Amino acid sequence: MGDIDITTSQWRLVEVGRVVIFSGGEYNGRLATIVEIIDHKRVLVDGPSEKGAVPRHSARLSDVALTTIVIPKFVRAAGRGYVRDQWTKAKVDEKFAESSWAKKSVRFQKRKQLSDFERFKVMKLRKQARFEISKTLAKARASA
Repeated sequence: MGDIDITTSQWRLVEVGRVVIFSGGEYNGRLATIVEIIDHKRVLVDGPSEKGAVPRHSARLSDVALTTIVIPKFVRAAGRGYVRDQWTKAKVDEKFAESSWAKKSVRFQKRKQLSDFERFKVMKLRKQARFEISKTLAKARASA
């Protein structure tokens, strides 16, 4: 009939060297990297992050979220020293801090810490900003 070219998505595959973030449990919000794939539901992770280290252990894939950061040419079942060296060489902490995921997380945590009155002040400021934007937009429409 014809040649069919089947390609798979290379976006966020479970692979050795992929950086993950824990989405719950004891290590919630901490970064680690996949060192070895145990089976289709579990991976061996190790996280030498400066903000919060994650010891080498088996983690369920349902407890972690895959990020877009991959440490290139990562060796399977690498030792702790190699993982730490590659982590710093790839500047994983800096890359994650620049990502929109980290920025949203910081913003969410800051909002979570607000008191009732502070939330009210944020609402009023957002209303004022929205009013100014709509007023400027109305002027632009009128002149056009």
